[in-house]
Order: sequence, then C-alpha cells, then structure tokens
Amino acid sequence: MNVAQHPSDAPTQGQTAVQTQSQSEGGRTLILQGTGLIKTFGRVIGLDGVDIELYAGEVLAVIGDNGAGKSTLIKCLSGAYTLDGGELQLDGRQVNFKRPQDARDAGIETVYQTLAVIPALDIASNLYLAREERRAGPLGSVLRMLDKGGMRDRASDSVQKLGIQTIQNMGQAVETLSGGQRQAVAVARAAAFGSKVVILDEPTAALGVKEGNAVLEMIKQLRENGIPIILISHNMPHVWEVADRIHIQRLARRAAVITPQSHTMNDGVAIMTGAMTADGKDAKKIAAEEETL
Repeated sequence: MNVAQHPSDAPTQGQTAVQTQSQSEGGRTLILQGTGLIKTFGRVIGLDGVDIELYAGEVLAVIGDNGAGKSTLIKCLSGAYTLDGGELQLDGRQVNFKRPQDARDAGIETVYQTLAVIPALDIASNLYLAREERRAGPLGSVLRMLDKGGMRDRASDSVQKLGIQTIQNMGQAVETLSGGQRQAVAVARAAAFGSKVVILDEPTAALGVKEGNAVLEMIKQLRENGIPIILISHNMPHVWEVADRIHIQRLARRAAVITPQSHTMNDGVAIMTGAMTADGKDAKKIAAEEETL
C-alpha cells in the first residue's frame, strides 16, 4: 500500500474498526501500532514478532541490552529498514515504508545519535535541510532564490516553541554550538516536521549533566505540545524521569511493557536481562519448575 496517502482518502471498514477500538481504550488515541513485526538478516533474527503501540501525547521509552533489537525496531519504524513480516499502522491505516522519505512524508521524524547536521551551515539552514523554501513570485519560481529570511523566522519560532533559550541567532553556524545545542537543533527540526511521531535515538548519550537535563526538558515540552515520542535510551534515570510507558526489548522480542509507577529501575533492568518477568516472578525459578514438569 502507498505510504504517502492523502488525508482525504477514506479508510476501509476494517481500518475504521481498528481506529475506533484504539481510541476507545482508556480514552487514548493510538497513533502508531506495530503487530508481529519481523526483520531478519540472513539467519540472524533482528525482530521476532514484536508488537508496539504509541499513543497520542505520550513518551514511550524503548530499552534493552545490546543486540536486543532496539535499533532494528526503530529503523523499521522510520523506513531505514523494510519489514519482512508483520503489520504497521499509522493513524489506523496500514503503511509500508520502503525508504526513510516515506516515513517522513507520513509525518515520522527521527533524530539519530549522529544528529545528521551540517556544521558549516547555520541553524536555519540545518532546520530546513532538504526542505528549503523559495521566495514568492518570480524570484523563487524563475531565479530559484531561497527565502532565507522567512526560514530564519520560522526556525526561530520552532526553537522558541521548545523553550530553548540558549539559541538566539538562527544565522549562527552549527559548528560553533555545543553538543547540547546541536542536539537541540536536531530535535527542533524533528518537532517542526514530525506531525505524527518523533523518534529520538539516545539523545543524551554524548552530553554532560546540564545539557542532558536540557534535552529532557525539550522532550517534556514536546509531550506538552501533543507530539508522541519514542525514546531509545540506555540511561535508566532519564527514562524513568520522562517516560509514560517503557517498552522492554529482549532477544529480538518484546519482553514487557511497564510504567515508572508500576516498576522500579532495578525491575526494568531485571526484566531486560531476563532475571525477572513483568509480573515480578523470578525467571530462573519458573524455568526450573518447567523443567521438572
């Protein structure tokens, strides 16, 4: 099915039923849903029937040990990888992303650890990278001149909406910014164009305490603006501070979905490593009991 569908396209009866059911669950609107997602690399299994749900206005953290399938899951959701099986729905409509641009066209923006900013360009140019706007009239249509002033004004509005106070001059080169400020530029770009979902891959991994806290505040501001966020992180304190729900990956599968209120950080790590199940039972005792049966 074509990914970039026009908003006026009428959903099928089955799609309408899925959307109605998702919206009626606890009054929450289901924005993104993956069911039985499968991705393999030859004989290596990256995703083994993973389910994932993202609701409007929430921060869904994805945690797991190295090799658990976190990055593979995110790349499938963002179009960097194509799924080998399962079903992915956005706003109740099935989507099939073949490339990252398909996901962007559908309203999903991703900020990877590498940030993908160009240091030599200014902040506004980075925000509108590959989305440059031309000036109105013949200057834009004939001479193909860019609307640099307009892009700087709109870039400033995007930065201000996130409550970012450390960036004032949109004409400043990104190479002169700190690590936290560069992260802020990448997040602001995702927020400006991610109309449906924003995915953040380890946004605080290479930052100090002060800059990391600033990024967490940006995430909270995004949530207040109503944008659902998928947050991938190894930093457990950060996850428990901002996440509404926590999706735990283990051995290419979803081990559990918990909340910061229902489980402690130690519980989350125990589930992540296989030492405990989501209901608090000792995984080793359960395995031993099953062997004796």
